[in-house]
Amino acid sequence: MKKRHFILTGIALGLSVLGTSVSVQANLPSFVVNQQNSLAPMLEKVQPSVVTISVEGKAKNSGRSFLPDDIPEEFKFFFGDQFAEQFGNRGSGRNFRGLGSGVVINADKGYVLTNNHVINDADKINVTLQDGREFKAKLVGKDEQSDIALIQIEKPSNLTALKFADSDKLRVGDFTVAIGNPFGLGQTVTSGIISALGRSTGSDSGAYENYIQTDAAVNRGNSGGALVNLNGELIGINTAIISPSGGNAGIAFAIPSNQANNIVQQILEFGEVRRGLLGIKGGELNADLAKAFNVNAQQGAFVSEVLPNSAAEKAGIKAGDVITAMNGQKISSFAEMRAKIATSGAGKEIELTYLRDGKSQDVKVKLQADNGKGLSASNIELRALDGAELNNYNAKGIKGIEITKVQPNSLAAQRGLKTGDIIIGVNRQAVESTQDLRKILEGKPSAVALNILRGENNFYLLVQ
Repeated sequence: MKKRHFILTGIALGLSVLGTSVSVQANLPSFVVNQQNSLAPMLEKVQPSVVTISVEGKAKNSGRSFLPDDIPEEFKFFFGDQFAEQFGNRGSGRNFRGLGSGVVINADKGYVLTNNHVINDADKINVTLQDGREFKAKLVGKDEQSDIALIQIEKPSNLTALKFADSDKLRVGDFTVAIGNPFGLGQTVTSGIISALGRSTGSDSGAYENYIQTDAAVNRGNSGGALVNLNGELIGINTAIISPSGGNAGIAFAIPSNQANNIVQQILEFGEVRRGLLGIKGGELNADLAKAFNVNAQQGAFVSEVLPNSAAEKAGIKAGDVITAMNGQKISSFAEMRAKIATSGAGKEIELTYLRDGKSQDVKVKLQADNGKGLSASNIELRALDGAELNNYNAKGIKGIEITKVQPNSLAAQRGLKTGDIIIGVNRQAVESTQDLRKILEGKPSAVALNILRGENNFYLLVQ
């Protein structure tokens, strides 16, 4: 049995690989287009919203590979040593540059949605519009596990934003149009259909995978580009393909628009991603489990364990239940449910449909906060924090930013930061969240001294 190769579609220039998106090729029958048998009228409105993103940077000296840590092993296997030799290992500290795509989602403020792996480790980000105008951009926030990033164009003018569609209403067979920048050729439009929903790569990387699968002809450089419906609305962010040979095999993946939008709204509101937590363990429903638990269903999320004091326990969910729908939308796999729960956000109330003893039941659940990992969503433009995972802290009457993990030999470790440190101030200004920290740093202070609580000690640590 041949091993499947999962590929993040990007194009690398010089010393790096970045950027990707998905493109689709298929002939649309005349009854799905306008009277001119053309998609041109719709595309004339949509194309100005899709941009080319070019990045430059120097890979962090953290011993990482030239691809982001959260990419499944199947993706890394494809790129392998030949790309490391040709373009350089991004963990080696070499300079890199690359191309990807993005989608304007707010014209007034210049917000552009793209993939995290497009802008990962970038020191310079430039955006080129369809009409040739170029802008500098900065990172607003990112989330590695869902592979979503939000950047902002500096001094935006005369931009066109793309409207979000409700990706929960998508059906297999719906027509799709993909727009991106494959191989750096310039904006390219292709078309296809939705082949499947709720897909995952089957890896254990920890990434939140709930992909739209399409028969897109995907190429490097299209990552972060738009997958739209025939109304010209955004239904997904093109991200990856499966390819045994490195070329198009007609199996491409896009992050659903609802999932991407949830991440964006959390970044804008909180300055970080506040993941939702249901509090269960489980796996995919199969025929043997369905028979053993008297479940009349072929797809769903099987609950093997309910964690104590979790949102699931409080809602009455029990081990052996099979979750079949969320907010009225069918759940086809545990991976799909996990991604939807996590990206819905902490504090969000959802409705779950589950099967128990052959009977269907509905229950409303208020999701808890997932504090298992650092939740900081953005590169807050302070290199001294590189290698540190951050999480907002509110306990024992103290509010601040907790450092939940420090990577060995990272810049954060070299500056003297340690796991368990709590940042409560910067340059005599109190901070209660990563958003507060970002606002202070946006003022570009000439020196940065972090007020640290470490156990019973309260001191300042000069990091810049």
